[in-house]
Amino acid sequence: MHDASAAPGGFDAWEVDLHGHPVVCRIAGSGPPVVLVHGMVNSSKHWRAVAERLAEDHTVIAPDLIGHGDSATPRGDYSLGAHASVIRDLLSVLGVQRASFVGHSLGGGIAMVFFWQFPERVERLALVSSGGLGPEVGPLLRSAALPGSRALLRAVANRRTIDALHAGGRRLRENGSGIGLQLQAVARAMRPLQTAGARDAFVQTLRAVIDAHGQRVSANDRLYLLSSIPTLVVWGERDATIPIAHGRAAHAAIPGSRLVTLPRAAHFPHLEDPEGLAAALADFLATTEPAHLDDEQWQDVLRGRGRLRRRPGVVAA
Repeated sequence: MHDASAAPGGFDAWEVDLHGHPVVCRIAGSGPPVVLVHGMVNSSKHWRAVAERLAEDHTVIAPDLIGHGDSATPRGDYSLGAHASVIRDLLSVLGVQRASFVGHSLGGGIAMVFFWQFPERVERLALVSSGGLGPEVGPLLRSAALPGSRALLRAVANRRTIDALHAGGRRLRENGSGIGLQLQAVARAMRPLQTAGARDAFVQTLRAVIDAHGQRVSANDRLYLLSSIPTLVVWGERDATIPIAHGRAAHAAIPGSRLVTLPRAAHFPHLEDPEGLAAALADFLATTEPAHLDDEQWQDVLRGRGRLRRRPGVVAA
């Protein structure tokens, strides 16, 4: 397959061999391309409700990150930059040169790094409950970054435990308890971790961005660069994993950005309020003009903050 717009059907799965490893993506619709980048222990499948709405006017491409979903789980590099490079290569195979990017949680960090690395390929950026905007993160993820987490995951990531957590969460939600939503989110996160390869990939990806003290990767010193492209920040008002304060601060730091908060959603707006998220994204895509940065324009953006100057006291040889 060389042209994503030629893919038939609705949100069908396609497999591409990249560097000897299978990478899976789901594609729907036709029109200007939009790339949906999922978060940790999610997959392209979780975008379905949002993708089907956006596919009315766009070609929607949702990859399974390496180590996630149905893609390969090789031993290797699981940094944000490595994930961004795989997405670049996938889009090249699909014949997509430029796209609008939507990133959720870890996917938000990957989408931002994609823009730092390949600015000429990004037309718009939407950050959904994004990582990389502050150190605070939920205790469960901090705990999973500790030594010994692989053994703990191996012990608890089994069907019986996961089904019990999900059922308990459902009962609590039916009784009006907000804890039920969190338990179901934990069960959903654990379900893909039942194989050793998926657990190893999860731990490597997690430790690339989180340690015992919280998020260890920050984009805050580069948010000014996003003023060169249309940027949307979306957050669930009930998010207990990454605080909504991160979204508000990012919006304030990105000139010209938009902020949308979703009262019904916690950390997974694409699952907890797909209608609200899809509406916000559709409006953003319809009412903004795509950026088309070239090398010269990117140099101008960087030089606005990073002027070259001689260091005092340094004498040329």
